[in-house]
Amino acid sequence: MGLETPMKVLVLRAPGINCDGEAAAAMELAGALAERVHVNRLLDGSVRLLDYGMLLLPGGFAYGDHLGAGRMLAVDLAHRLHDDLHVFVADGRPVLGICNGFQVLVKSGLLPGAGASATLTNNASGHYECRWIGLKANPASPCLFTQGIDEPFELPVGHGEGRFLAAPATLAQLQANQQIALQYVDAQGQPTQSYPANPNGAQLAVAGICNQQGNVFGLMPHPDRAFLPQQHPQWRRRGLGAAGPGMAIFRNAVRAMQQV
Repeated sequence: MGLETPMKVLVLRAPGINCDGEAAAAMELAGALAERVHVNRLLDGSVRLLDYGMLLLPGGFAYGDHLGAGRMLAVDLAHRLHDDLHVFVADGRPVLGICNGFQVLVKSGLLPGAGASATLTNNASGHYECRWIGLKANPASPCLFTQGIDEPFELPVGHGEGRFLAAPATLAQLQANQQIALQYVDAQGQPTQSYPANPNGAQLAVAGICNQQGNVFGLMPHPDRAFLPQQHPQWRRRGLGAAGPGMAIFRNAVRAMQQV
């Protein structure tokens, strides 16, 4: 893949997924060629995952979130696309899961990876959270998608099952490997367990994690709803310029594809 040729991103569609349009638009604005592909086309072999440079799992309510958020789509990926997925990840190709896509990555076992297990469950608040929240990227993380994001920033959330939970050993492993790539922060820019700055009660203020290699990244907030400056409710007052606060994640994704 040459730098002058837009790289192909597979934006996965499934019944109930409803953020594929904006995710594809953000990737194209960042310089990629995004193709929205229904999961059935992967499962029947008419489209091959390995023909793409990146996999993006967008937000929504895959299969109506029956049996739990993201679980049914995760079963499809883990059992029917297992071999291609693991080759894709081992090659270093980037994989991004946003909100419901993060839930799919966790429940398919692609995150946290290396035999560790975690879950994303009901918000501690007991209700759906839909608002802008403060975030901070971990500069020590190997995550390809958060490189160079040095200042606290804001993205919107929209989820009812975003509370990251894991056993103490898994949390210690995530910390040791710097896999906690993104955290919810308070007004002082510090990671927090306190509501409402932490919208779901996630342990260690986890908003997003990556695998050890750094090429698989899942996050609950929506960069796809914040890639244009006009999407921020105070974009005129803050002088956000030509890009929204979520755009850096998509630009990093394109840069990661160029380096594979």
